[in-house]
Amino acid sequence: MESVNNIAILHGMVTEPPRFSHMGGTDKYMTFPLKIGRLSGKCDLINIIAREDMLTGHEITEKKRLYITGEVRSFNNKTGEGSRLVITVFAKEIECSDDDSLNSIVLRGVICKPPTLRRTPMGRLICDIMLAVNRRYGRSDYLPCIAWGRVAQVLAERNVGDDVCLLGRMQSRHYIKATETGPEERTAYEISIISLDEA
Repeated sequence: MESVNNIAILHGMVTEPPRFSHMGGTDKYMTFPLKIGRLSGKCDLINIIAREDMLTGHEITEKKRLYITGEVRSFNNKTGEGSRLVITVFAKEIECSDDDSLNSIVLRGVICKPPTLRRTPMGRLICDIMLAVNRRYGRSDYLPCIAWGRVAQVLAERNVGDDVCLLGRMQSRHYIKATETGPEERTAYEISIISLDEA
């Protein structure tokens, strides 16, 4: 059953065949990237995690288009390689689909760090928050979210501990990280907020 706190609905194209991710008890989990187009023409590349048995019969290969429903998940990467906070979509249903691109995220959670309001060089307001979204069994996912313009102003007035509901999309962006061995290109993931409502 889908969590009402965390719903991800994605339509996109597989860019690499599934590969092994990890074991969860006796279940084997696989991962693959899903490319989802934006109206602007840019694309987001979202990492999908799915039980191996869910992929059976779908012949998930490069350029295969899929409809996926699931939840946005986070975990701390302790290997020291790549981003410290890893954001993925945990698939609960997978179907083949030729529908247009869709990237829809609904989250209900609690603000767990003070909102940060800033302006772009062009003067546009941006607000960043970290949202704690409860899972079953007492666990939580910590998800970075970003809002723009009027929504950013509203969000900046919220406090740590406030409940919020939001509708958005999951986006990926590249950045350069300075490391001991030199500059390294990495990818960050966040929820771009489209609208905000009272929880």
